[in-house]
Amino acid sequence: MIDTLTHRRVLHIALPVVISNATVPILGIVDTGVVGQMGQAAPIGAVAIGAIILTAIYWIFGFLRMGTSGLTAQAIGAGDTAEVAALLSRVLLIGLSAGAAIILLQWPLFAGAFVVSPASAEVETLARQYMSVRVWSAPAAIALYGITGWLIAQERTMAVLAVQVLTNGVNIGLDLLFVLGFDWGVPGVAWATFIAEWSGMLFGLWLCRAAFAVPAWRDTARIFDPVKLARMAIVNSDIMIRSVLLQAIFVSFLFWGADFGDVQLAANQILLQFLQVTAYALDGFALAAEALVGQALGRRAPQALRRAALLTSAWGAGICAGLALGFLMLGGAVIDLMTTAPLVRDVARDYLPYMVAAPLLGVAAWMLDGIFIGATRTTDMRNMMIVSAAVYFVAVIPLMAAFGNHGLWLALLLSFIVRGLTLGLRYPALERAARA
Repeated sequence: MIDTLTHRRVLHIALPVVISNATVPILGIVDTGVVGQMGQAAPIGAVAIGAIILTAIYWIFGFLRMGTSGLTAQAIGAGDTAEVAALLSRVLLIGLSAGAAIILLQWPLFAGAFVVSPASAEVETLARQYMSVRVWSAPAAIALYGITGWLIAQERTMAVLAVQVLTNGVNIGLDLLFVLGFDWGVPGVAWATFIAEWSGMLFGLWLCRAAFAVPAWRDTARIFDPVKLARMAIVNSDIMIRSVLLQAIFVSFLFWGADFGDVQLAANQILLQFLQVTAYALDGFALAAEALVGQALGRRAPQALRRAALLTSAWGAGICAGLALGFLMLGGAVIDLMTTAPLVRDVARDYLPYMVAAPLLGVAAWMLDGIFIGATRTTDMRNMMIVSAAVYFVAVIPLMAAFGNHGLWLALLLSFIVRGLTLGLRYPALERAARA
């Protein structure tokens, strides 16, 4: 498997992830739909706010998925089955411990969240009911990040898809039973998610059962090896800093967009969904790059590394070209489906060219992220994100002053370009590392 890098192999890794991503919005629709049957606005807002707060807290540990993928792929490439098994144990310990910490700290975390994002008394009460139940599945949700990265490194994305389908399927089924059948209201949605997340984690562990046949999974000396732990800490902290900066760019984009009025804000929000579609579509090919590049680097095979980077990037570029064309041809119709407000429709159409350009200008940044994660060159990722964030924040103020909301979009696209260019300049170091 390791020796042959083909288009078919790339698609074998990527397509299940693309399908898996397509199922994500369905769960949100069902959660909203079942509480919507209660005939009140407060339950809908409570579930939305509660889910956003918990997702934001869990997102802090999203580095566990990316860091695990690169480290595991390199261990696979090096033929180190003992380290592959030990890595699974490490990430499970980290995930379960992080989840336990969130449970212990839930009261100050939730209180702080409502200070930042206040809601009406009724919505806050219901949201706290939701979160006080669902938070008990935090260990499962965070551990699943690590399990997912471990499976991706082995090119087992069909297993990732199976976990996603089972988790969402259980969640949807129990949503209908608990809310519409048992009339449990908002807590019913929380209990459905609680059971679904633990079910997904346990199913993921079952899919990883081969690792538990390798004695190293319980070798405490290997699992807690200071050198391995230090490397894991560096990789994960770099990814976390990079992710925080990326999030800062998008959060500031939303806040500054609000200054241009409700119509511009609504139009921006609609157009950001086009970027979300692009990210979901490219995610599978970026993950394929993580697995294949990581394995090539683990084998010290620079030619295989280059071929992995080129094959996955070619597919990414093709997907982005298709998306750009689709947005050009059908973007207006999609906008009309997303809103009936005439002013919002007109403004969103004015900014549609940025969505046509975004996939083409951002493909290098998205694909190189996957390549650098696979190579665990996370210091480069962190540093280049610092550069692109600095360019964005320096450029956005004068661009907005000169061009208004157009300047805001120009600054965002500029950050994509800078991140792609700077990571591209660092790419030769990956091949040099593979030769070393």
